[in-house]
Amino acid sequence: MNQDKLIIFDTTLRDGEQSPGASMTRDEKVRIAKALERMRVDVIEAGFPIASPGDFEAVQAVAQAVRESTVCGLARALDRDIDRAGEALKDAASARIHTFIATSPIHMKMKLRMSPDQVVEQAVHAVKRARQYTDNVEFSPEDAGRSEIDFLCRVIEAVIDAGARTVNIPDTVGYNVPQQFGELIRTLIERVPNADKAVFSVHCHNDLGLAVANSLAAVLNGARQVECTINGLGERAGNAALEEVVMAVRTRQDVFPCDTGLDTSQIVPCSRLVSGITGFPVQPNKAIVGANAFAHESGIHQDGVLKSRETYEIMRAEDVGWTANRIVLGKHSGRNAFRTRLRELGIEFDSEEALNEAFARFKELADKKHEIYDEDLQALVTEAALEAENERYRLLALRVCSETGETPTAEITLSVDGEERHARESGSGPVDAAFRAIEAVAHSGTELQLYSVNNITSGTDAQGEVTVRLEKAGRIVNGQGADTDIVIASAKAYINALNKIVIPEREHPQLGDV
Repeated sequence: MNQDKLIIFDTTLRDGEQSPGASMTRDEKVRIAKALERMRVDVIEAGFPIASPGDFEAVQAVAQAVRESTVCGLARALDRDIDRAGEALKDAASARIHTFIATSPIHMKMKLRMSPDQVVEQAVHAVKRARQYTDNVEFSPEDAGRSEIDFLCRVIEAVIDAGARTVNIPDTVGYNVPQQFGELIRTLIERVPNADKAVFSVHCHNDLGLAVANSLAAVLNGARQVECTINGLGERAGNAALEEVVMAVRTRQDVFPCDTGLDTSQIVPCSRLVSGITGFPVQPNKAIVGANAFAHESGIHQDGVLKSRETYEIMRAEDVGWTANRIVLGKHSGRNAFRTRLRELGIEFDSEEALNEAFARFKELADKKHEIYDEDLQALVTEAALEAENERYRLLALRVCSETGETPTAEITLSVDGEERHARESGSGPVDAAFRAIEAVAHSGTELQLYSVNNITSGTDAQGEVTVRLEKAGRIVNGQGADTDIVIASAKAYINALNKIVIPEREHPQLGDV
């Protein structure tokens, strides 16, 4: 019996980026896209080209960089959106346009102010227009969960007739439960006369913690594409986590009549890359990619695992990429070894100067840290990109004093628009003192919402990666910094966030979310 293929559609670069403070630069999107391509992800949704010139350029850059996966751009069912997406994707080896329109009574009436007939007409027109750019067109009825089933069937039949190859059913507000959502998918496939001419897909949100369960219920009822993100990243409570969907289907082949074509050994490296770039740490008890996912504390469990792994482990850690954490370089490694390893990680430099700068950072790190891992190299490249962002504020020097029974103090020297500024402040701890000293110079008027520290690798000489979230007038940004000294990493992260808050915010035009 031929096994069905389950198509994995990754939307980390589009829906994942809508997490508060998780915006990515064009180069960061390309790095993540290359990692997804190495994992053999089928479709990469690179962004929403009409949203901003930056989004357009990022989709265009991903379309040019990725050769093995299909690159997708999102567009509302509007001519200008579709044309912009078509333009951004013209260099792709394989392109898809994903267009959507709301189909629930409340959205049609309140948001679109359109009659059901007008919505069907608009959906068909959008699909036909997208077909002028590519024959790989996906259609989503937004807010499908609250749409009337008869109308949903009518819209789906019409868009398949118009040439949509994929029909995606989103649980836009994360309200569904698995049995109900699975039945919805089965009903649609049974009732739509031309359902066999399209792949049915699902896009589930995690507001009730059911995104993966709902996606898997849909697969059991005939869906053959799942839209998901690395680490479950996404707005509000996030999306279905790619790693959980893929490994659930792979591990339970006795239940699922399909499998993905992914190289699962790339899951952990990709997870770490996304976490490092977005500043969203992975919780230790997160399935598959959390630090504790394959750790056994209980003595009975440890004893069982040592005697025979299958007693308590249903997957092998190396199958999802945990053993890829091998030592790769040290202080005696040369420039060529450095360049070669980064190339293997999908990182290329635009110029010799950029390579030399990164190599100088590597040598500096190797003097502080005996063993350099892949994660250190990724952090090093992220750090270089962050410094390029840091145009207005730059850290020149930091001196912190902290001793028992004394109030910690920090002296800082910053470059602000090229001019040196100094400040000395005290605080409740060395990090607090450093932040107060930065604010004595910047006077940013921001509020610190989150401060988190993660070690990039194991060991006491590991680099610390700090994420700082700042809020000002309702706008949220994440800043990152990495260093073997945690106070310096903290100052770098705070300064990176300040540099982001002074840049005008990009607007996303969609009112709802697919």
